[in-house]
Amino acid sequence: MTSRLDGHIAIITGAGQGIGEATARRFADEGAAIAIAELDPVTGERVAADLRAGGHRAVAIQTDVADAASVRLMVERVVAEVGPPDILINNAGINVFDDPLELTDEAWRRCFAVDLDGVWHGCRAVLPHMLRLGRGSIVNVASVHSFQIIPHFFPYPVAKHGVIGLTRALAVEYAAEGIRVNAVCPSYIRTQISIDYFGGFPDPEAEERRVADLHPVKRLGTPEEVAAAILFLASDECSFITGESLMIDGGRSILYHDVP
Repeated sequence: MTSRLDGHIAIITGAGQGIGEATARRFADEGAAIAIAELDPVTGERVAADLRAGGHRAVAIQTDVADAASVRLMVERVVAEVGPPDILINNAGINVFDDPLELTDEAWRRCFAVDLDGVWHGCRAVLPHMLRLGRGSIVNVASVHSFQIIPHFFPYPVAKHGVIGLTRALAVEYAAEGIRVNAVCPSYIRTQISIDYFGGFPDPEAEERRVADLHPVKRLGTPEEVAAAILFLASDECSFITGESLMIDGGRSILYHDVP
């Protein structure tokens, strides 16, 4: 039986943990060769080694998505060691939340360097290979913050709005070349980053429950649920969808609310 990604080569940024790791594992199970582009070489190689132990093709390449040269070199290595990529998942990102007038210039630049520039660096590096192949699928991991403005989360939503604009612009630019560009927009997902965030409160369990209750489904999402949506958008099943942003938020974004 043919798997959904047989014959595909996928680059997944930030795949050493969380949503990226879940996506790498799901894609490998569906037959894709996996390139893990991860800033932390230890977590990246851990995931790649696990995949190889399971009989999958996987490499880990230390990559700083904020550095265009690092991304370009990563893609060159993928082409040389695995083959030209026809799937790119721009997942790497960081949280930067502050008061607008207290935010430092350094924090502003870091937020955009990773959360927006990092997405563009990935797209720019893989698009020439996809154009030569005559096909490709890019999925950018945006956020519910791409559409909903929540007080005290500045400037993260500004960068994530930019990811949606980039997604739509590139989708139109390359649609006729057989390349699709879409985005997923997760809400609170129970990753290590979220767990660490809750850990900053006096009662982490109570804060996690409060946040879970903000969602109509009364729970947080899982990395595997986001990975399933990314798989759909990356696969050939999604061949007539481009420039779209899929909300993965347990219904949170359709509520009328004024609390974070």
